[in-house]
Amino acid sequence: MTATIHPGQPVPDFTAASTAGEFRLSQLRGSIVVLYFYPKDNTPGCTTESRDFAAMHDRFVAAGAHVVGISRDSLRSHETFRERQELPFELLADTDESVCNRFGVIKQKTLYGKPVRGIERSTFLIDAEGVLRREWRGVKVPGHAEEVLRAVQDPAVGS
Repeated sequence: MTATIHPGQPVPDFTAASTAGEFRLSQLRGSIVVLYFYPKDNTPGCTTESRDFAAMHDRFVAAGAHVVGISRDSLRSHETFRERQELPFELLADTDESVCNRFGVIKQKTLYGKPVRGIERSTFLIDAEGVLRREWRGVKVPGHAEEVLRAVQDPAVGS
């Protein structure tokens, strides 16, 4: 499924199970939201990406942003991953892929030479009014959290 939301468009409200209870995007209206989609808990790239966002969490908060991670893993898997990695932000469990499909992040990928459906590592920056301002698709982990922080700090995004 292709993305239904494009930069400059409002992001429709959604709910998802979260490590902090039920998540509802509209409850963060008035704040910037960094929503990062990652393939799987406890894998090297996803662990590094999550740790990078965690290491910069105070700077994101100071810039008026909420960081939220999301994958298709179960809530139980997320709770273990969050605790093990000491992540200071919530993780959303999109086990039915409804949020993934809304953002168009499910792709055909190759794993060990075999085609599989999975999440393409992607990040979305939603402004305080709920409008998608930036998107990063096919993310490479090194330096990504820093790039997102710079975008959050851009006065055009508004904090």
